[in-house]
Amino acid sequence: MSSGTIGIPVINIMTRNDIAQWSEIMARCLTCATLTLEDKIQIILSFGLFNGGFGFHYEAETLGYFIVPAGLGRYLMQLKLIKDLEITAFGAIASYPARLIEVAKESGFDFRETKLRVTILGAETWSDEYRKRIEEMGVKTFVIIGMTETGGVGLGIDCPARAGIHVWEDYYIVEIVDPETGEVLPDGKEGEMVITALTREGLPLIRYRTRDIIRIVSKEPCSCGRIHLRVDRIKGRCDDMLKVKGVNFYPSQIEANLMRYKGLSPYYQIVLETVKGKDEITIIAEKVQGGLSGKELAQLDLELYDFLGFHCKMQIVPEGTIQRVPGKAVRVVDKRKK
Repeated sequence: MSSGTIGIPVINIMTRNDIAQWSEIMARCLTCATLTLEDKIQIILSFGLFNGGFGFHYEAETLGYFIVPAGLGRYLMQLKLIKDLEITAFGAIASYPARLIEVAKESGFDFRETKLRVTILGAETWSDEYRKRIEEMGVKTFVIIGMTETGGVGLGIDCPARAGIHVWEDYYIVEIVDPETGEVLPDGKEGEMVITALTREGLPLIRYRTRDIIRIVSKEPCSCGRIHLRVDRIKGRCDDMLKVKGVNFYPSQIEANLMRYKGLSPYYQIVLETVKGKDEITIIAEKVQGGLSGKELAQLDLELYDFLGFHCKMQIVPEGTIQRVPGKAVRVVDKRKK
């Protein structure tokens, strides 16, 4: 079942062949992420109706990987498993490592004293700046995409070359269309990703509108040797786009500006309100390591102004102020009058 982030959850029926094919594409994904049978994989994803964890589990079980189906939550337990079982890789939603790093810091846990070397992250949009922050724990991160409707996680993943996300074209046809008109756009043009699943039996899809905003990077062979087309990181969903004072932008673009500063944590919220009939935006960001200097705060304000074209309020709060949740992070709080 889909997560229902923006609407009614979709029930995903899978046949035995669908599961076998899912295992195949996930095997490609794990290989693309440099994993071998010598690796030990911890699955920090749900094993309920949201099927994120099963994709990793089916593939790892089929090929014979050492797997730990840890599920969500219980951060101290996750850290203990990583250390005691000498875990080398884990799969999780993109925002999960941020909290794991916090708990590690609070408990004196050092990731560099473990065997962990790879994290495979998906289910949420995240910026290159956030990626750099996560890799400070001494791991390489890989971006994996997919959704329940198309058969689950594993539609594509990036490789060590970091030249785009490889989409498995023998299983999926990818098109990019104008979100408003449905017109197919040329390669390199940003638009809504449309997926046709070539082999699905339980839930066949023809030109499924994903609402994900993305672009085709290249159809040429990658330096890693793979020949499948490559798409860029997902910028956001059609529904995620915010419009304030006539300016359209995505939360991930705000994140990219915030994560350049070491004095800010990966936790932030964008609060939208109507004040005297006008839309106002407040960015709430947590401070770490002493926060921002006056000069840095002024520079951040300038960068946001250059991007948005208007000044927004910045509210710097103590670390831990924004609620931590095991599922997808809440980045936007829209209080505007509808």
